[in-house]
Amino acid sequence: MIKTPLSQFIKEKRKKAKMRQEDLSFAAGVGLRFVRELEQGKSTLRIDKINQVLNLFGHELGPIKVNRDEKGKSHLPRQAGRNTNRG
Repeated sequence: MIKTPLSQFIKEKRKKAKMRQEDLSFAAGVGLRFVRELEQGKSTLRIDKINQVLNLFGHELGPIKVNRDEKGKSHLPRQAGRNTNRG
């Protein structure tokens, strides 16, 4: 599985809150396996459960406008505050 901005966000928020994955799963009312898969970047997860986790941190999923170039290829806008330096 590939780390995604969502998976990284959840993991960072959990660690900042000094929570274990077990603590997060209990607080959000989702299974431990779900939390692990979410943090690992699994691409097929239930939106309602993702929102249960995000709600703990004051967030929820929402639509993002996709920009298209002249060839019709989609490009997601850069995310504010996202660290693109990997070095």
